[in-house]
Amino acid sequence: MKGSHFSFSPHMTDKKYEIIHREALFQGYYRVDRFHIRQRLDSGAWSDVFSREVFEGNKNAAVILLFDPQKDKVVLIEEFRAGPMSKGDEPFLIQTVAGVIDAGETAEATARREAIEEAGCEVTEIRKIFAYYPSPGCLGEHATLFVGRTKAPEEGSVRGLPEEGEFTRVLVMDAMKAINLLYEGKLRDAATLIAMQWFALNHTDLRSRWLISDASGAII
Repeated sequence: MKGSHFSFSPHMTDKKYEIIHREALFQGYYRVDRFHIRQRLDSGAWSDVFSREVFEGNKNAAVILLFDPQKDKVVLIEEFRAGPMSKGDEPFLIQTVAGVIDAGETAEATARREAIEEAGCEVTEIRKIFAYYPSPGCLGEHATLFVGRTKAPEEGSVRGLPEEGEFTRVLVMDAMKAINLLYEGKLRDAATLIAMQWFALNHTDLRSRWLISDASGAII
C-alpha cells in the first residue's frame, strides 16, 4: 500500500515510499513489526526492498516539566526503570513526570493527570514546548513535551500507582540546582535531558512571565 509523502530535505518534498509487506514478529502488551519497504530515489526509480523492525510500545506519551515560579522550584521524580537495570546500570532515574496518553485523551489532559498521579501536583498553567520522536530509528513512540506551572509539594513524598508497580519519589529542588544536574551529567533519561535543556535556556524568561501574570492578573 502507498505511504504518505515525507521529506528527506527541503527540496525533496515529492518523494514517496511504499510498504511492500508488514509482518507482526511479536504481539503482547507491546508489539514488534517488521516492515519491508522501498523508497523513490532521486533518479525517479525505486530502491531495492529493505526491512526495518519497529517496536510499537507506548505509541503516544506526554511529558511535563513542573515549575513553581513563586518559589523558583522544579519538581522532578525518581523512579525505577527496567531498561538501565537490564544493562547492569543504576535503575533509579531522576526524571520529569510522563505518561502514556490513554484512548480519547489529549496530550495536555495526560500531562495534567500524570502530574497529580506521579508528583501530587496540580497544574494551574500549561505550555506546550514541542513534540518529538524519542528514537525514530526503531520506536513508534511519539512524545509531547509541556512545561506546567504548579505549587511545589512536600519533598520526598512517594506517589505513583502501586497496583502497576509504580513508586515515584518526589524531588523538589531550586531551579539552578535542577539545571546543574544537566551540566553535571546526572540526568540519563532522554525526555528529562530535553526538558532541562529547554528550561536552562528559558528559565529566566518563563519565571518573569509567570510572575508578571500574577501581578497583572493576565496569563502571559
